[in-house]
Amino acid sequence: MAEKNFALLIDAENISSEYMSIIRDEANKHGNLTYRRIYGDWASSNLGKWRNKCIEYNLEQIQQVSYVSGKSTSDFTLIIDAMDILYADRVEGFVLVSSDSDFTRLVSRLRQNNKFIIGMGESKTPLSLVNSVDLFIYLDKIKTIRDKNTKPKRKTKTTTNGQEVDEGIIALDDLVDVVTNIINESCDENGWAYWSNTNNTLVRKYPGFDPRNYGFKGKALQFFLSNGFEKRNEGLDVFIRPKPQTELS
Repeated sequence: MAEKNFALLIDAENISSEYMSIIRDEANKHGNLTYRRIYGDWASSNLGKWRNKCIEYNLEQIQQVSYVSGKSTSDFTLIIDAMDILYADRVEGFVLVSSDSDFTRLVSRLRQNNKFIIGMGESKTPLSLVNSVDLFIYLDKIKTIRDKNTKPKRKTKTTTNGQEVDEGIIALDDLVDVVTNIINESCDENGWAYWSNTNNTLVRKYPGFDPRNYGFKGKALQFFLSNGFEKRNEGLDVFIRPKPQTELS
């Protein structure tokens, strides 16, 4: 089944940059992000923290000048862009990131054209917006859970199979944790998940992933099978899961 294409539209004046990794991860679960746009008055010092995130996550900054002091104007440009994307008919859905109920009418219009709408915002988001989308994700709730479960990031270089890994490449132990979490979010009652979906989600999250970064010359599936995972075949379908602890001990 072909993956769906989505347009990611972020209201920078309404959402904190601290949620960007969650926004990316949650959006990638549903398909490819063919548009990655973020809206705000980029001359304002209030968006300073977003600028580095735009570079890190390859977000297209859309400028909107604030003609009235204290009034958010990114709404208008975002709405116009959303309609242009809708009429271009190149996506199956939209990921709208904002807690602003002013976008409720936009969502209703997009859904009239059979587009799947994912909303993301904080717990303060009015129910009018939450109930208008197909799926709403509370970013602050997910961040609270993630902060409790996240291990401190390694700041030093890591040696894997006798080779030194650059600091910009995720460490092997962390990579195994990421793949395990991806599997846990889509697996069946026995812990098996489709390998193709798992691999696609991983690559969307870490586009630079390559087994050769870790001194492994084989394909990605074989790489993970040699690092604590096992596979099962059903016809042409391949499933993967972490090896039971009894096999690892």
